[in-house]
Amino acid sequence: MSVKAILADKGSEVLTVTSDSTVDHAVALLAKHRIGALVVADATGTIRGIISERDVIRHIAEDGVGILSQKIATVMTANVKVCSENHTVNEVMEIMTRGRFRHLPVERGGKLIGVISIGDVVKRKIEETQREADEIRTYIATA
Repeated sequence: MSVKAILADKGSEVLTVTSDSTVDHAVALLAKHRIGALVVADATGTIRGIISERDVIRHIAEDGVGILSQKIATVMTANVKVCSENHTVNEVMEIMTRGRFRHLPVERGGKLIGVISIGDVVKRKIEETQREADEIRTYIATA
């Protein structure tokens, strides 16, 4: 199973913000859309960073609520791990687990084309495991 298949099912719509937007704007978008992260991209779709709920909470704990009026560039994760459509579910699980993050932008030719979450990956793994179990049951029943 590939990232391409995940995006084909869930869609590739991605909410983005620019690095000069404010943190409170990002927080409002996260809450409104009930999502955990926003990709920070420029007008050409080039990924510049990612801002997650965890980033915001960590900075509020360290710097106080005044951080909400700051630019996203001050709190975003700039060194973003990305994947391509050709990555497998197992590969992205490993990337996410090693990096200890829950959202992974997908790019093609250096441009953002989607985002997958750990929830998307887990859902695929469960479906794959269920399919394999069904195939084994069918094989046993017909043997």
